[in-house]
Amino acid sequence: MNSQATKVEENTGWLRPSSNVSLEEVNNSISIPSKGKFWRKFFAFAGPGSLVAVGYVDPGNWATSIAGGARFGYTLLSVILISNLIAMLLQSLAARLGIVTGRDLAQATRDAVGKKTAITLWILTELAIVATDLAEVIGSAIALNLLFGIPLLLGILITTLDVLLLLLLQKKGFRIIESIIIVLMATIFVVFAFEVIVSKPELSALFGGYVPKMEIVTNPEMLFISLGILGATVMPHNLYLHSSIVQTRQYARTKEGRKEAIKFSVLDSNLSLTLAFLINSAILILGAAAFHGTGLDVSEIEAAYELLSPTVGVGIASTLFAVALLASGQNSTITGTLTGQIVMEGFVRLRVAPWLRRLITRLIAVVPAFIVTWIAGAKGTGELLLWSQVVLSLQLPFAVIPLVLFTSDKKKMGEFANRTWVKVLSWLSTIVILALNVFLVAYIIVTGHELG
Repeated sequence: MNSQATKVEENTGWLRPSSNVSLEEVNNSISIPSKGKFWRKFFAFAGPGSLVAVGYVDPGNWATSIAGGARFGYTLLSVILISNLIAMLLQSLAARLGIVTGRDLAQATRDAVGKKTAITLWILTELAIVATDLAEVIGSAIALNLLFGIPLLLGILITTLDVLLLLLLQKKGFRIIESIIIVLMATIFVVFAFEVIVSKPELSALFGGYVPKMEIVTNPEMLFISLGILGATVMPHNLYLHSSIVQTRQYARTKEGRKEAIKFSVLDSNLSLTLAFLINSAILILGAAAFHGTGLDVSEIEAAYELLSPTVGVGIASTLFAVALLASGQNSTITGTLTGQIVMEGFVRLRVAPWLRRLITRLIAVVPAFIVTWIAGAKGTGELLLWSQVVLSLQLPFAVIPLVLFTSDKKKMGEFANRTWVKVLSWLSTIVILALNVFLVAYIIVTGHELG
């Protein structure tokens, strides 16, 4: 092995090519003030958390959350709360891995398992990205159809242009991408805050919904929808993404510099995920306040759109709902394409022209969505969303387990390895998520039950 081509990374015990950095074109590109007040430094580090939080307001979760509120009122708010706490923990581990080791989760996994296994894991991860992208492609297409009457097939083709948008934005700097994501997230939040206010929820029942109830476990229908909410909480692609984009900051690659970067990155992540938690809560609250007890079927996003304005008595409510859906879809397509680049370079070290790499990752998701919609129409897209969640469930162990293993290993993390209490919580969260995902997949396969 050429000693000039490899080096031992400080505090990790890993050998890696010295030129193999994650997202090379933007890695270490955003300056951090060496001195200054707390908030000045925080705003310099802030941004990656917003890209991660996008995955938690994915259009694929909307129908399930609205149906959960419509059928069971505010009861499942506790599931959203628990899901978000688990997400905060695992995303903090992803940020820690990237900052301490200088490699993203895909690179770390390849270094640990070798080339042949890495190729297999890359293929599985690409399937998960396709599954994630399907929800965003279909969500954006539905939003375009609701807002402008654009046919679903044409809407799916239009989403391909997101590749060109991302290429243009990344040339302007990674901060531009982060800023647009933040604006779109804020748009979604404002829309749903308005929707919740006009729907006039019962506050005592609302806050009571955050207290877990045994009924969630004993009621099969309630449990199934809960699994739909919790099962997609930790998206595999978010862990790869977060471990990479935290490295865009020019923090000092020293012990103190890494400590500071971890502190601010985790704060950024937790604040962004809190916003995602409020949005997800608002979606379920809207379903409960507007539709619970009415007997209306709102298991599909289109049905919720059609019935929202007449139910709450505000004409603009349905239009704003579709605007938020479009913002959510656009947000998620940008981050999904970035993740495709990260895993391709991390697992197989394949480098191609940026425009071609993004076009490939985009088309992999667009093509199956287009074919299914062409053949089976809107009903087919619903089935596609269902099976995309199954694929995500099957992929989750290949991201979560290595992440917890790596961040708990002192040989790889040194003094930055997880403390005992973090290990316990991490493995407990992992076991809970995996068990529920296995149950969800088995239930869908055996019963043919559709989410929502």
